[in-house]
Amino acid sequence: MGRKARNIVVGLDMGTTKISAIIGEIQDDGIIDVIGIGSHLCSGIQKGVVANMDRTAEAIGKAVEEAQFMADVEVDAAYVGLAGPHLNGINSTGIIAVKNQEITGREIDRVIEAARVVALPEDREIIHVLPQEFIVDDQDGILAPPLGMSATRLEAKVHIVTVTVAAANNVIKCVNMAGFEVEDIVLEQLAVSEATLNADERDAEVLLIDIGGGSTNIALLSDGSLQFTKVLGIGGTHITKDLAIGLDISVPDAEQIKKAHGCAYRELVNDHDVVEVSFSGNYEPERIRRLDLCEIIEPRAEEIFQMVLSEINDNDYTTDMISHVVLTGGTASLEGMVELAEEVVFQVPVRRGIPSGIEGLSEIVKNPVHATGAGLLLFAAKQHQGRLHQFAGQGLFSRFYHRMRDWFTDFVS
Repeated sequence: MGRKARNIVVGLDMGTTKISAIIGEIQDDGIIDVIGIGSHLCSGIQKGVVANMDRTAEAIGKAVEEAQFMADVEVDAAYVGLAGPHLNGINSTGIIAVKNQEITGREIDRVIEAARVVALPEDREIIHVLPQEFIVDDQDGILAPPLGMSATRLEAKVHIVTVTVAAANNVIKCVNMAGFEVEDIVLEQLAVSEATLNADERDAEVLLIDIGGGSTNIALLSDGSLQFTKVLGIGGTHITKDLAIGLDISVPDAEQIKKAHGCAYRELVNDHDVVEVSFSGNYEPERIRRLDLCEIIEPRAEEIFQMVLSEINDNDYTTDMISHVVLTGGTASLEGMVELAEEVVFQVPVRRGIPSGIEGLSEIVKNPVHATGAGLLLFAAKQHQGRLHQFAGQGLFSRFYHRMRDWFTDFVS
């Protein structure tokens, strides 16, 4: 294997259909240079939850090995993205009295600690406490920690992300079985927002939808802060299976046809468009109308978006509160997804979220399918440089993570 290098970070995206590993090198100016990419099909994860540890560990090992070979470096740890129904996000508020009428770092710590005191089942633990807003006496809308301000009362509104201990422990075990340590665990929606949102979107109200193979991650952000997160157990694999059933073909053939010729919005398809496709075991290609493909794909794609909209509405949010939608993940690359989401379901501007803020193998990484992996590298770089807000990264988050890791040991012993 190749050299060992300094300032190397690894992002590990553990998807339902494949494991992806991206290796980046943090340059002196803070920019990440992507130097290695690897991926391997995985049948050990179902809807974001580890179902077979051996298969998952094997896929992790092969994905990282491929990335190491490309980068010509050795790595021993990774930042791992977490997604799946075992995650849950809730909002909470903490209030404290300010001693000496001046807000110091100690008061900030105290009010965040007060906000994170919520009743949790014994099998859950906190992985992120993400401040949304600080309120100093009666002055609200303060987004940054109000250090040095005079006050008698300090209030903090936060978004808390919790995880099922057993499910997260299985992820860590699989990474360990593959021969690597877990540097940190990161909510995938948080990672994706790092990679895909531009400066204007961070100051607005944006709905982020990350459609993977077996699940769809939702994040609603306002002024750069997470307001709502949710994971749905439906994704691109369901579209593939619909095609397989509708065309009476194998799932691998359906996946290939979906990527090459699929469209999620019939308004973009000419009634007379015909494509030639090859099926396993057939020597002669067959001709299929694209409209027939679209009539299978569109209903499922619309169902995914309608499920997202229902989740938003059920949690007291409406499309009137959303300025635009950012659509990412592998399924976002399917033709017609943006148009269907914009014109039929959400009726606000929708765009594909392409990873940015990275260099190196950018022509490969700047694709919606790599949004999570690229975001994990950006998250890691900020943590290395101490630029993450202390409660999202090096401060409380790291303490929660290490405490949770210790709890994992107690939990399984």
